[in-house]
Amino acid sequence: MDAISLLAEGFAGALTWQNLFWVVLGCLLGTAVGVMPGLGSSMAVALLLPVTFALEPTAAFIMFSGVYFGGLFGDSTMGILMNTPGQASAIASTFEGHKMALNGRAAQALATAAIGAFIGGFVSSVAVVFLAPWLADLSASFGPAEYFALALFAFVATSSVVTDSAVKGLLSLLLGLGIAVVGVDAVTGVPRFTMDSPHLFDGISLVTVTVAILALGEVIHCAVVERFARAGKMVNSTGRPWLSRKELREAAPAWARGTLIGLPFGVIPAGGADIPTFLAYGVERRLDRRRRRPQFGRGAIRGLAAPEAAGNSTTGMAMGALLALGLPISATAAIMLAAFRQYGLQPGPLLFERSPDLVWALLASFFVAMVVLLIINLPFAMVWAKLLLIPKPYLYAGITVFCALGIYATSGEVFDLLMLLGVGVLGFLMRLHGYPLAPLVIGMVLGPLAETNLRDALISSDGNAGVLVDSPIALGMYAVLLVVLALTVRSKVTSRTRRDT
Repeated sequence: MDAISLLAEGFAGALTWQNLFWVVLGCLLGTAVGVMPGLGSSMAVALLLPVTFALEPTAAFIMFSGVYFGGLFGDSTMGILMNTPGQASAIASTFEGHKMALNGRAAQALATAAIGAFIGGFVSSVAVVFLAPWLADLSASFGPAEYFALALFAFVATSSVVTDSAVKGLLSLLLGLGIAVVGVDAVTGVPRFTMDSPHLFDGISLVTVTVAILALGEVIHCAVVERFARAGKMVNSTGRPWLSRKELREAAPAWARGTLIGLPFGVIPAGGADIPTFLAYGVERRLDRRRRRPQFGRGAIRGLAAPEAAGNSTTGMAMGALLALGLPISATAAIMLAAFRQYGLQPGPLLFERSPDLVWALLASFFVAMVVLLIINLPFAMVWAKLLLIPKPYLYAGITVFCALGIYATSGEVFDLLMLLGVGVLGFLMRLHGYPLAPLVIGMVLGPLAETNLRDALISSDGNAGVLVDSPIALGMYAVLLVVLALTVRSKVTSRTRRDT
């Protein structure tokens, strides 16, 4: 009952006119960016990061959550209509969703995706309300060894488990960790890797790196490699934008299964919604093979319903893991963690104790965002698709100007603009050679946390490294990590063997 009463107080804060405005604005921005192929919620949050420092924290994070959820809603729209998913998490939805569109059922496909995303997000929001306080209480028992194990788990999982190349993932992680240690050491006061430049004594700004890597790097890549190419031909959405009773009965079990599959991945640093969406699709495909008349390959509604529910249920739980544990499971969540720190807030048990108004208003805003997104996506999906008519050169030129203005507004230093350009070129090169970006961002965000807790653990034990594995919680995390790595290696070896044969 405590959670319900606190949530009621959160709704009182979230439903003020000011916060409702930021929820709606975040949902609109997230959906608009999600519709654009190649863009995504991580870019939108990165671009908004320098702008939102003028807002009070509750308003800023309510808007971020709207962008986070809205990005997933918008991603699937282009996957269905143009077979061009906005992000990797929407790829599984395109397999059957685009076939439905080609068969003249585009409107029903868009409705299936919107309702599935709503169900997954709503159920995960309910789960977060009851699980987040429990996770926060659990994290109160964490010491330096446990936090170091948590950071190490995130490092290894995001850099090697969810990437095509473990080597490239680890190199990207090391690059992020290398950027994180630039500056004056907080313990010894010794400058590290500053090249005697006073501009680097405070370190390299995380805001600058995230905007450069995720936004400016994408702009350069589109200009140089894709040359602002237009996407393929869009299928027109005709017919009824709702589902019949038969279609609802067909989709409902898939929505339920997809939601259940996605929930656990919200607290596992395994790259976000990519894996659970493919798992949900695979489950439905296997079940379809047992039917007398299999539907997959011809526009099966269950093949779209399950991935959509799985993706949004993962995102909802990810917000709970971020608030309660300070654990980001994706690049977008890592940027939001950085935003908390910019405001002087540290997610975890102390956040629930010191800033309950912010936490519960944010949790309440999840429910509001789900309703808003359903309203603006269910009947107006084709209106969002019209954004593709914006000429790509104009769109990306606007993004570039926004990047520069945001960074200069936060620091007022020309040096940061030069850093923005340099790191943007680095982001372009990483995209060009297939290096994942999420490990770099997560390494930079969690690197200081891992370093500080490793030092604290070793200092408290007089240099005895055994303290890192003395805790049952830390040992449990390492055991789970080993199991995950073993399963990943087995999966990759099996898939390679199949390709060879």
